[in-house]
Amino acid sequence: MHSANPPLKLLRSHRTSPRGKRFPSATDCLVLCVLLAILPRSATASSRIAVSTDIPSGNAANVRVTDEAATTTVRFTPHPHGGPECLWFCFRMKHLETAGKENALNDSSPAQEHLKVVLECPGNTLGGGQLAHFRPVFRLANQDWQRAGAPKIIQLADGRREAAWSFRMPADFMDIALSYPYDREHLDKLIEETAGFWRADTIGVSQGGRPILRLSNDYGARNGKRPGFYLLARQHSGEVSGSWVLDGVLRRFAEMGKEAPMVWVAPLANIDGVEQGDYGKDNFPYDLNRAWGSPPMRHEVLVLQRDMRLFAGRCRFSGGVDFHSPGGTEAAGMYAFISKSIQAPEVSSTSTNLAAAIGEAMGGEFAAKNFVRTADYKSRWETPRFGNFCQDELNAPGISIETPYALIEGRALTREDYQQAGRRIADVLAAFPETPATR
Repeated sequence: MHSANPPLKLLRSHRTSPRGKRFPSATDCLVLCVLLAILPRSATASSRIAVSTDIPSGNAANVRVTDEAATTTVRFTPHPHGGPECLWFCFRMKHLETAGKENALNDSSPAQEHLKVVLECPGNTLGGGQLAHFRPVFRLANQDWQRAGAPKIIQLADGRREAAWSFRMPADFMDIALSYPYDREHLDKLIEETAGFWRADTIGVSQGGRPILRLSNDYGARNGKRPGFYLLARQHSGEVSGSWVLDGVLRRFAEMGKEAPMVWVAPLANIDGVEQGDYGKDNFPYDLNRAWGSPPMRHEVLVLQRDMRLFAGRCRFSGGVDFHSPGGTEAAGMYAFISKSIQAPEVSSTSTNLAAAIGEAMGGEFAAKNFVRTADYKSRWETPRFGNFCQDELNAPGISIETPYALIEGRALTREDYQQAGRRIADVLAAFPETPATR
């Protein structure tokens, strides 16, 4: 019977030393050299580009890098990190041949060398059906993030599609992400640039043992009378556009000074996911924004609920606002979700009024035509959310604001756009009438 792989069979031949130890024969060495020469190179082999997710919020899976003529192609898909959904990605592509050289905007590399980045299986991402609406951000060494253009849509023979972007080869490295990242470094910058208006405290730790930070502009006092809002972002850790809107809210409140309401805010609620690069939507063991029952199903939510109860006893609690991002390619505009409350229907009505006031302030520049929506879509966990806790436990309105990752009606969003939307929200919150719970 003939071997199906004669060269490998030859490798099994050996000589034995007087002590019974085996060592390779000359034939073994010769065959090994031949195999190394004729076997195909790994699909991840490239002499030009190395890919790494070892950066803040790094995420990518099934990465393959190939060189063909003057083009290096990087293929990837977002990593679900143990959850049922995927969308967030963020990774670095380092140019091995010229690493460390001074970098300019894709113009310092030879004109004949190009980098092609291909998003595979986008149909498996949450809300990724409109491929033309994927507009990731990228940055080169020592430069700022900028928005990429529309992708080239690749139609595969089996009916699936891919999205691809082409760049000139970076001289040093290029990072790419779903949208503008926002992490602890950005939060520290906010605190510094608002000249001490915001005080940072650790109110507990995450399930992974990381500090959960809360910013505040006033500690209030027991049975305090100052109107107050509790704000939240990144329950779903990859929803970065919500963080940039919140950033604008907090900067505007800092400008108001003492005229601002009392505010406590947990800006990086799912800190484990933020630092691990998780998308975080519906992640096991429990989605943060479905864990707001009594008792809560996540330790982070336990920490937040106790902090919110403390807050509500130290001000006239006017409500809570939670900042999110929607499906990956939604582009009709920002919108608000409210939760219907059976226990306190009058508070649900106040939530509607608050959301409507924010929608009016957003105007056609930011708001979707259908701005106020009810959070009655199907979920893996039909359990209480942040808005339910605000309304049913604290008797105050609770809403969430959804902000697209990239586009509104074809207009590419910048960080300044997100911040401007946040400033308008801050103005509404500062002027909003007192709720039934605070009269």
